[in-house]
Amino acid sequence: VQLQASGGGLVQAGGSLRVSCVASGRTFSTYAMGWFRQAPGKEREFVATISWSESTTYYTESVRGRFTISRENAKNTVYLYMNSLKPEDTAVYYCAAGRIVTTNERGYIYWGQGTLVTVSS
Repeated sequence: VQLQASGGGLVQAGGSLRVSCVASGRTFSTYAMGWFRQAPGKEREFVATISWSESTTYYTESVRGRFTISRENAKNTVYLYMNSLKPEDTAVYYCAAGRIVTTNERGYIYWGQGTLVTVSS
């Protein structure tokens, strides 16, 4: 599985952005998908995850209520809708695919290249 993330950019604080991740291959619908981010000078951290059936989602506390993860299995795509963005959301956002729904990055097998989101104050 190859993952291609896109949609990052520069947005003002309080604004919204949607990042997308398109997967190659016909097995996308069998994978749990996750979004992680890495801010400058910090370690990569979990943001959100969604099960293959969309029945289960988890969010890190700092984005709960502001971010929404969703997926379209017919399009091999997972999305992260980001609202009420804050400067501290600035990071490279990575999508990842794994066999189980988990907040632990070690549970993910395939990773995209990342897309940069910059939130200005």
